[in-house]
Amino acid sequence: MNSPAADRARYDRATAHLDAPLALVDLEAFDANADDLVRRAGGKPVRVASKSVRCRALLERVLARPGFAGIMSYTLAESIWLARSGFEDVLLAYPSADRAGFAELAADPKLAAAVTVMVDDLAQLELVDRARDGGAQEIRVCLELDTALHLLGGRVRVGARRSPLREPAQLAELARAVSARPGFRVVGLMGYEGHVAGVGDALAGRPLRSRAIRLMQGAARKELAARRAEAVRAVRAVVPDLEFVNGGGTGSVQQTAAEDAVTEIAAGSGLYVPRLFDNYTSFSGRPAALFAQPVVRRPGVGVVTVLGGGYPASGAPGADRLPVPYLPEGLRYDPQEGAGEVQTPLLGSPADDLLIGDRVWFRHAKAGELCERFDTLHLVQGDRVTATAPTYRGEGRTFL
Repeated sequence: MNSPAADRARYDRATAHLDAPLALVDLEAFDANADDLVRRAGGKPVRVASKSVRCRALLERVLARPGFAGIMSYTLAESIWLARSGFEDVLLAYPSADRAGFAELAADPKLAAAVTVMVDDLAQLELVDRARDGGAQEIRVCLELDTALHLLGGRVRVGARRSPLREPAQLAELARAVSARPGFRVVGLMGYEGHVAGVGDALAGRPLRSRAIRLMQGAARKELAARRAEAVRAVRAVVPDLEFVNGGGTGSVQQTAAEDAVTEIAAGSGLYVPRLFDNYTSFSGRPAALFAQPVVRRPGVGVVTVLGGGYPASGAPGADRLPVPYLPEGLRYDPQEGAGEVQTPLLGSPADDLLIGDRVWFRHAKAGELCERFDTLHLVQGDRVTATAPTYRGEGRTFL
């Protein structure tokens, strides 16, 4: 693995002919991260979370590798677009209210065979039926299990507020209702344990909080493994030919893969390794997706100003949602300005070695959200740009 200084020199050489701002993906790091996900999955296929990639060329690249199978999408419009582009196994991870999309899905046998939709409420089936517009294709359905950890008799909840289906009996009841309804077929079960897979457990300078997170996650994994196994048994009693049980996320791949009830793992952020994934004891990846902002001002000693950079990530607001200045090492935000919409001052002794026109390389807090800021990703191998791939945005697709 190269040193940060060597990587900076490589990226500067590779993109010297390009004007910043720009974004790149280091293909060597991307491929190494893909190999690590497969290793941690222990023989179970990894379904790629498209929201964390948002670039068709890179989705195709990773799915061509052994150990990867299928896409986990985030909107119905995206699912249909990907299926029409040749991706044959697309699991929509979130319920949809896209009536036009459901009409298209129900009218096209190829689409209906390729796309599986998420359901956790009978009202969602009713919406699909109202939207069919005469389309009679059978809709593939996945049920979602609520994975949150409940403590103190349910008075404390740890985990995302997603599905209302927590108990195995609830899932079995919905499976029976879907199976009895013409035009639908239950094919899968999903549970995303974001409080384990998406929360770092080794926070710099916060040992007590880190220990508390590890204790919580240990308890959550144990509780969920037992409840998920019971839920799968309950659903299989109704749907013996259930095709898949999806679970996990980048931060919990090996733990979720160890559950016998789980047949496939979902992951995507682990390919780019954004800054939110620096604080994990379960794995260590290589930053693969970066963006560069040009130095346009030198206001004084120990400070430079770059153009733009105000790309906060979604989620609860906080400093951890901001991009982080990465190369050269040692730069930090001015606390009075932070990451600015049009200009971003950066402080630190490395600023004195930067000239007008030089680049500062940043890492986004999340993975795919970077692609909503750039039309293209420059794909780097060694010290050369070997290809330029459009992001979803570059293809005119802004699904959310």
